[in-house]
Amino acid sequence: MSQKGTAGFWRWEEYQRVFPERKKPGLVTAGVDVGSVGSKAAIMIDGEAYSWAVMRTGSNSPDSAKKVLDWALEGTGFSLADLQYTVGTGYGRVNVPMANKAITEIACHAKGANYIWGPTVRTVLDVGGQDIKAIRIDETGRVTSFLMNDKCAAGTGRGMEVFADLLQIPIEQIGEFSLKVDKEPEPVSCTCVAFAKTEAMGLLRNGWSKEKVLAAYTRAMALRMANLINRVGLEKELVITGGQSKNVGVVSRIETILNVKCLPAPNWREKGLDPMIAGALGAALLARALYLKTQAS
Repeated sequence: MSQKGTAGFWRWEEYQRVFPERKKPGLVTAGVDVGSVGSKAAIMIDGEAYSWAVMRTGSNSPDSAKKVLDWALEGTGFSLADLQYTVGTGYGRVNVPMANKAITEIACHAKGANYIWGPTVRTVLDVGGQDIKAIRIDETGRVTSFLMNDKCAAGTGRGMEVFADLLQIPIEQIGEFSLKVDKEPEPVSCTCVAFAKTEAMGLLRNGWSKEKVLAAYTRAMALRMANLINRVGLEKELVITGGQSKNVGVVSRIETILNVKCLPAPNWREKGLDPMIAGALGAALLARALYLKTQAS
């Protein structure tokens, strides 16, 4: 696994992975997920994950798409010309210049979750940089219903970044810190990032510890997410995709509120599939299906 250096408490780790032992002749497809915060790209051979990359989205969506796909291709022996079909998805999906087609991230995360966890998954919670989606799917990864809350960045990946920066705690450790409390505090405001940040600063001045502030905000996030899941209709099994799938504070609180256990995320630091790349994986799978469809017609 190769990775780039990170700067700033709010930045997720950027990394790239290739599985050379999986290389074989076959249909090579790609999925490029340009989110509001992170960009992800996945390469598949005959519908099997071969390589992927995760990096920060820049100010220019087409440039971010190109950079993350180039990084996913690095060390694979493939070039852009070898990709037989590419699907763009995410917040910037219409600005993926090399894509043959753009598909909503709802469909792609559904398909990607089915690929990562298997056909038992029925409910997917995708926490993006600026919105939250609760998705119901069938055993093939097809979307049957969904709800989205995108009124404000509070309760999303971007909201958590604001708190990581405010409290000077690395974002990948936020969840663990939030669990270091003896008793769950009342949730902070979760209607607006600016209000939540102001409230948090006031609580710190009043003597609250960083852990207690994080617990209050993380619980507010979990309540908001659980409410969306309940509205779409919780059906087991439940999984979480996106960066917050790595936030144990959010995941454990959602489980408590809903009285359900999420399927555990794979160990992405070893040879597991990262839930952050679910959208890119789903896009690459849909790219394969679309390519085969064009060949059959």
